[in-house]
Amino acid sequence: MKTPALLLSFSLSLYLFLSSLLPAFAQTPPAPDWVRETEKAPWQARDSQAEWVFRDQLWIGGGWFQSFAAPPRDVWSSPDGRTWKLVATNAPWIHSDLCMNLVFQDKMWIMGGWYNGRLPGHSASAQVWNSTDGANWQQVTTNAGWSPRITAGIVEFHGRMWILGGTENYYFGDEKSLKNDVWSTADGKTWKLETAAAEWSPRAYHQAVVLNDKIYVFGGGNYVPAYHATNDVWSSSDGVKWTRETAAAPWSARLWFSGAVYRDRMWVLGGWSNKPSKNWDDVWHSQDGKNWQRLETKTKWKERHEHSVFIHRDKLWIAGGMSPPLNSEVWSLYLPPDWKP
Repeated sequence: MKTPALLLSFSLSLYLFLSSLLPAFAQTPPAPDWVRETEKAPWQARDSQAEWVFRDQLWIGGGWFQSFAAPPRDVWSSPDGRTWKLVATNAPWIHSDLCMNLVFQDKMWIMGGWYNGRLPGHSASAQVWNSTDGANWQQVTTNAGWSPRITAGIVEFHGRMWILGGTENYYFGDEKSLKNDVWSTADGKTWKLETAAAEWSPRAYHQAVVLNDKIYVFGGGNYVPAYHATNDVWSSSDGVKWTRETAAAPWSARLWFSGAVYRDRMWVLGGWSNKPSKNWDDVWHSQDGKNWQRLETKTKWKERHEHSVFIHRDKLWIAGGMSPPLNSEVWSLYLPPDWKP
């Protein structure tokens, strides 16, 4: 008579033990993964557009459709990456291909950029514009002081806007067009040359971010006539003196990629390399610029370059870009606040 009682007691104990584990299993979150919010947004597929996160909305403006036409000047906004609103059809700025953009002092800013592709009358810009609603734009200056250029790095740092490097000529430039100067401004109109020649090599098509009270510059290089790309990483606490964190990060040297700061890490997303010509679909992150890890996910967006990147509603987003072809996809990625790679 004792054996059944012991078995019953053991079975009950085992049941209670396993039951205690169920909540832990039930609460285990799924592995981080990309979600395609929309396959085709209503704006025409493009790359090289301006992007902003402003007043709890995603925004894009301008960009590139083809090399033998003036760039678009439309502006769109979205609260969720799925529903988009046309805010402006023909903004007053015309240099919207490969321009520099950011949000500063509760305004959207756009500056520099390229006009007219490979057509006669093409030009780079040193104009600076801003807007509080995306529909009405004010020209802050027609000549910022730095040479007209495209694809400089741009960040907000210590209460100022900073541009870093870039190139003065897109399809027709040479090595002399590449810059490694650094400029800053408190108002967008009066610019200060912080250094005429930073320690990092002259470059365009790179990225700059701010993390842990430092500016980081990484990747980029030159497109034509002599292609070269880098995967070095540099940092500075004042924008003047620079330290090389690594000469060669583990991600392939590339141009036209996107960069962001999310979950206290800097991110590299996609891009393009030549020899052989290749678009990338990889995603990398680092806390210090020296040590990098690749983010592996079940779902991947198609390889691409010159896409937009956003941090919005606690998610990392990408939109548009050249795969090829051009696309108007929007993707998002959520990482829990306590996420660890």
